[in-house]
Amino acid sequence: MPATRTHTATRLTSSRMVDFEPSGIVIVDKPAGLTSHDVVARMRRVLGTRKVGHGGTLDPMATGVLVIACGKATRLLTYYSARDKTYEATIRLGVSTVTDDAEGDISASADASGVTDGEIAIAIAQLTGDIVQRPSAVSAIKVDGKRAYARVRAGEDVELAERPVTVSRFDLAATRRGPSTVDLDIVVTVSSGTYVRALARDLGAALGVGGHLTSLRRTAVGMLTVDAAVSLDALLHDNALVPLIDLATAARAVLPTYKATDKSARALGFGQAVPRDPASGAGDHVAITESGQAVAIVRARGDQWMPAIVFVPSRSTDGHGTPAQ
Repeated sequence: MPATRTHTATRLTSSRMVDFEPSGIVIVDKPAGLTSHDVVARMRRVLGTRKVGHGGTLDPMATGVLVIACGKATRLLTYYSARDKTYEATIRLGVSTVTDDAEGDISASADASGVTDGEIAIAIAQLTGDIVQRPSAVSAIKVDGKRAYARVRAGEDVELAERPVTVSRFDLAATRRGPSTVDLDIVVTVSSGTYVRALARDLGAALGVGGHLTSLRRTAVGMLTVDAAVSLDALLHDNALVPLIDLATAARAVLPTYKATDKSARALGFGQAVPRDPASGAGDHVAITESGQAVAIVRARGDQWMPAIVFVPSRSTDGHGTPAQ
């Protein structure tokens, strides 16, 4: 189901709510110049709760889809972070920077005017599919408990370990040639943990002229697209109507569904295992009741579903458990 048809609008009557904590996700179109944490801080004010997180970091220069979760939906962020992501970007051949993007100082330059379209196509093909990539030294990856970019800023030499990633799509949309540089507009779809600026660096290296990323816009996280995103400015200007995708819809967007009966929902709410059909798929599922309520995330273990995360704890007042409302 397209993301543009799944969200509902939630009216927030105050930026300091006490009786109601929203749960769901908002697809924010992140502006340039802000970190993902900056956006989270602003969304805490919009949503009236401190329980807010994001599902996949965007660098300050990047724009586009940033999945913001609040309330119980923050437990879904690990699933959103694991989804494939699609970007529109521009790579400049002929100039390398210390950060592999336009925010870093120039570290080397070369005349790229002689690079042919055929050579570019071959180099792109070599960076498509299952590849091994070395993340940029100024990434947010932790090295001995400290962010790599912090170590670089402190003057340390940092070289991160290579990691397997998948580039399922690497399309060249346009080529613009300058006196000594070549700008490539690209569209890529990549697995979690892939750095597009590292693709720019490696493409330039493969062509012998260096390269870096000059623009980056995330257009999709899994099935959630930028067409369904809301600008941060609009939300900050008026938080009375927030396009909040409810918890059940948000969970179904990243997890297969286990249809829970009232009895099994009650058991899961108590942290108990419930029977599992061996023919059902493996991996985590979201347990959804007939009324459409997300009660838990369950994990397959043999012939049982084990509750991994409980959204709706059950209460028992007279010896009979009932799901909390």
